[in-house]
Amino acid sequence: MDNQQLQEADLEGYSWLMQATAENPWYGLLAYIAIVILAILVFNLGFARELPILKKVVVYIMLIIGCFVLWLMEFAFGAPIIVVLIISALILAIYRYRLYRHREEKKEG
Repeated sequence: MDNQQLQEADLEGYSWLMQATAENPWYGLLAYIAIVILAILVFNLGFARELPILKKVVVYIMLIIGCFVLWLMEFAFGAPIIVVLIISALILAIYRYRLYRHREEKKEG
């Protein structure tokens, strides 16, 4: 019992992801996968252009490698990377929807 309390006391100053990963090591991997998926979504909504397949593969590989740095910032420092990516995806999705609606109205009128 004292050993468990000691671990909880030691984890008190760590980030939420580090605490969750101490309880279940799979949470760290799931957080990394979530960051990769959200980063790909944000990239596609805001910045992607039509590229040849080989260039697209290189871009996504570099994106996956770069997401490790984002995961490390979330894990070690507690930076709200996942939340920022969710908010970015929502804002870009709203922008794309409004742009689509504007183009449709322009086409009709």
